[in-house]
Amino acid sequence: MLDLALHSGEGPVQLGVIARRQGIAVKYLEQIVMRLKKADYIKSVRGPKGGHLLAKLPREINLAEIVSVLEGGLELTDCATHAGACERAENCVTRTIWAEATRAVFEKLEAISLKDLMDRCSSTDCLGDAEPEKTNPDHLKGSQPAGGTGSL
Repeated sequence: MLDLALHSGEGPVQLGVIARRQGIAVKYLEQIVMRLKKADYIKSVRGPKGGHLLAKLPREINLAEIVSVLEGGLELTDCATHAGACERAENCVTRTIWAEATRAVFEKLEAISLKDLMDRCSSTDCLGDAEPEKTNPDHLKGSQPAGGTGSL
């Protein structure tokens, strides 16, 4: 998502370009983009100059939304929001701690927009402009490499 936001002035961006810049596998990126498209955060443009674009302005997308779509929610533990997830939930001292931590993480992520991240970027590393030859081509063919979703 950050890559799309940072390169939004260039028109639709192809997945292969994003994968190369971010050093992640195209197949893994396809899975991420599919979820974000279903949630209306990314739109696709077909054709020879096609690719992907943000469906909303960067200031309208916060990190809590992105993480929630990609992770299926923001709960740090199942019992933090679902007491029925554990038979000891009603008498569990740590459950309230997990619930408070979940709320704190959500509030922090909700307060940061994609535009805020763009504003924090001051180096070319943030832009993800790695040269193709500097990227390990072997892991671009497979599934998710170590290191998670990068700047997406």
